[in-house]
Amino acid sequence: MTTRARLAGLEITHLDGTPQTVAAPELERFAHGLRGTLSRPGEGDYTQAVRIWNGMITRRPALVVRAADALDVLRTVEFCGENALELSVRGGGHNIAGLSLSDGGITLDLSAMRHVELDLDSGLVSVGPGCRLGHVDRATQPRALATTLGFVSETGVAGLTLGGGFGYLTRRFGWTSDDLEQVEIVLADGRLRQASRGQSADLFWAVRGGGGNFGVITEFVFRLHSIGPKVTAGAIAWPASAAREVLELYRETTVSAAPELTTALVMRNAPPAPWLPVEAHGSPVIMLIACHSGPLARAELDLAPIRAHGRPVADSIQVKDYLALQSMFDATQPAGLHYYWKSEFLSSLDDDLLDACQAQFDGNSSPANQIVLFHLAGELNTHRPDDGAIGNRDASYACIIQASWPALDPAGGDCRAWARRAWMAIRPHSTGGNYVNFQTDDETDERTRASYGDNYPRLQALKSKYDPSNLFRVNRNIPPSP
Repeated sequence: MTTRARLAGLEITHLDGTPQTVAAPELERFAHGLRGTLSRPGEGDYTQAVRIWNGMITRRPALVVRAADALDVLRTVEFCGENALELSVRGGGHNIAGLSLSDGGITLDLSAMRHVELDLDSGLVSVGPGCRLGHVDRATQPRALATTLGFVSETGVAGLTLGGGFGYLTRRFGWTSDDLEQVEIVLADGRLRQASRGQSADLFWAVRGGGGNFGVITEFVFRLHSIGPKVTAGAIAWPASAAREVLELYRETTVSAAPELTTALVMRNAPPAPWLPVEAHGSPVIMLIACHSGPLARAELDLAPIRAHGRPVADSIQVKDYLALQSMFDATQPAGLHYYWKSEFLSSLDDDLLDACQAQFDGNSSPANQIVLFHLAGELNTHRPDDGAIGNRDASYACIIQASWPALDPAGGDCRAWARRAWMAIRPHSTGGNYVNFQTDDETDERTRASYGDNYPRLQALKSKYDPSNLFRVNRNIPPSP
């Protein structure tokens, strides 16, 4: 607990957006019994807690609560609810919109809650809300087990899962939220509840894609699958002059690919990666990233047509540890850069879509801007459209427009403008859905509504049931039904 000397009165943002003074005795009552810490600007671990992945976001909460356990979470939610104070929740701190922070409000920092516990008899893993993907993979891979997570090891498990989540195993097992078996959650009224398909099923449905709108998760329980420890994975790069042929190769490959094979196509200027020749660095390339999680002999056969295509600049596909694959692209998304992304889900890759991708790629001079096509089709499409709030069961691909630049780079505005232009060119080919985890800070409410489609009214009704005052609003917010 913080020392008594720190607990003077404090001005904190009210739910109505106005500043409200919270007196020292009220703060003292709140702090009493906390196992974690409190800090305000200039104190303790405040600076660390407000330093998040996207360097574009510079918000300053009035108070940061670094929770040690579920009881600290419960106490913080109760305090904010009773006093109608704005609350944000920080897990891994990787959200592109910076929704883990609130200017002038209270940030509940869960980053210390990083337990990972395997239950081999049931084939489940329990995960704390402060865990990042790497924490889970490092705990499960020694047993050749994995759950469906993303593809950058520093991503937070909580944010990934609550927004649906996808990665290299999605074609085999569905969205990340499809692997979710149970959650422990603190509700707006201060109750701690278990939710699963058999218990509080409506709440469990909502958290499987509905974001942080319904409470604070204090534990996730995921289903595990036999994966690794070795997979066949890596990337192949061709010069930009081969873009059209590679785009068509990608389309042909994905139409008939085995579920064990996941591929992503990336169009960008070559990064200074060690697997690429120095003479290629900075030049436009088109890359195909592959992960084959099936038997190694089968992987060799399935990947042969891709590896035989044309004259690649470099080919790094090999048998490697699944753990190595999961962190292979960490260096392309370092903390502190400015990031601006757009996304759309696609049902197919028709000629017009491929033309649009190539046109936006041509002339892109930024070192890090990229267009990504990620193959999703498979298990997720076999579920009912309303199985989990994430929906988007008609998605076969995700198209992601990614711009990034250093904080002081004067070209940052051009990068952002390029991302918006490229997105507008791709958008006519969308299913109508988009990935809520990739929504930026300037997205409209209509974009959030579109990300859920027909599931949105049900989410609003459940918001009215579980959070009628909209305490959990610092997110891609789903307000209660009118």
